[in-house]
Amino acid sequence: DSGVELLRGRRVGRDQLRGNQDAERQPEADAQSGRDVGQRRGKRDRVVPVGSRRRRAQLAAARPDLQFVELRGNIDTRLTKLPPGGALVMAVAALEIVGLTERIADVLPVEQFVPAVGQGCVAVECRADDLVTRDALEAIDDPTTHHAVRVERAYLGQRGAGCSRPIGAHADGDVLHTFLASDDLSRVHRETVPLVGGRGDHEIAVRAAQVALAAVDDGTV
Repeated sequence: DSGVELLRGRRVGRDQLRGNQDAERQPEADAQSGRDVGQRRGKRDRVVPVGSRRRRAQLAAARPDLQFVELRGNIDTRLTKLPPGGALVMAVAALEIVGLTERIADVLPVEQFVPAVGQGCVAVECRADDLVTRDALEAIDDPTTHHAVRVERAYLGQRGAGCSRPIGAHADGDVLHTFLASDDLSRVHRETVPLVGGRGDHEIAVRAAQVALAAVDDGTV
């Protein structure tokens, strides 16, 4: 949960690989514990405890019949709040860390349920002038993940698209999946844009965020 803008003299020196990229589960994705929250064919009026405004907006867009209640606490606490016949939505990576992947009923598609920026990645922040630490971190940095997270953060960093807004961005190979909702969750913009690789991806993410902000704030979606 590092800020969009780092403190002066700081930099992100390491982005750890997002788990096993050949694994069946994507650690950066969201998972459901329970049933059918992402499908319109699921049981109507299902109760879903959720703390993230991004997840609430995405679930409401997929299932307008869902009922939401507030969710707080650590992973173990959240799992105890799974209502009878209801469901919970949490990050795959969070459940992997605490060894509770058996509680995953389904992994939600990242194209529809776009993860939070940097979800599933471990980043290490260091002083920009600490060359010894920077060299050590570069040795364990994963360039592919580092680039992906920088692109996602470029999308997040546009004016008005701070961490308090329902926003998601996920760089997945040669595409960037994006999601933005209005503050009242009534308007939703989602888009998948192609990436070109290299520094050009930063500008692509910035333009995508500007389009999304204009669409959501002007009410054209």
